[in-house]
Amino acid sequence: MIPWKKLATAQIPHDGGELQFSRRDDEFSIRLSGVRGELMNSRVYHSEQVLAELGCALLKDKADAEVLVGGLGMGYTLAASLQAISATAQVTVAELIPEVIEWNRGPLGDCAKHPLRDPRTTVHLGDVAELLDNRPDSYDAILLDVDNGPEGLTHSDNNWLYSQDGLEAISNTLRPEGMLAIWSAGADSMFAIRLKKARFKVSIHTVRARPGKGSRHTIFLAQKPWQPSTSN
Repeated sequence: MIPWKKLATAQIPHDGGELQFSRRDDEFSIRLSGVRGELMNSRVYHSEQVLAELGCALLKDKADAEVLVGGLGMGYTLAASLQAISATAQVTVAELIPEVIEWNRGPLGDCAKHPLRDPRTTVHLGDVAELLDNRPDSYDAILLDVDNGPEGLTHSDNNWLYSQDGLEAISNTLRPEGMLAIWSAGADSMFAIRLKKARFKVSIHTVRARPGKGSRHTIFLAQKPWQPSTSN
């Protein structure tokens, strides 16, 4: 068997640990050093694609739609969102770790067919929460693939995203009937209740890591209700 070759490492801000980026033939892996193990593998990405397909399902024919992707990972969510939107739409992808962006601009980018090169893509280096502050009605869809879902592993500050305050901020940032899609490693009934308290219309989807096989992941799909204008 071909051995793994470590290509690079990156430190996660705020003492979140170390990422290890490795390659074996045409397969790539990003691991969190220590007991957590592998976070991403370039051969296991089906649920990340479904995240984007569900979150952007209403945007195929919407001109000038705006999509926010939280977490670049290996680029599969970003690539699927670009496939789901129109030629005039735009996607902003927020990534906290600069090395992850560089890895995607290198050989890793071949896996998702280099979505960072798409002219509709804008990269924000920093916390996705920075793009949710005082930006009412900015996005038609927000796709979050940050840490392990509602219970973050690598960056504890991400817990705010999934708090009641964070969900209220996300709702404010979405346009009426906008969609929030969240990837999670597992089910979380309390989080679904939290979404409903933030006045989202919620559905929960179980998706396999690979088509028809592999681990079962959860995608929370939450739509902001239409709000009639209060202007005279």
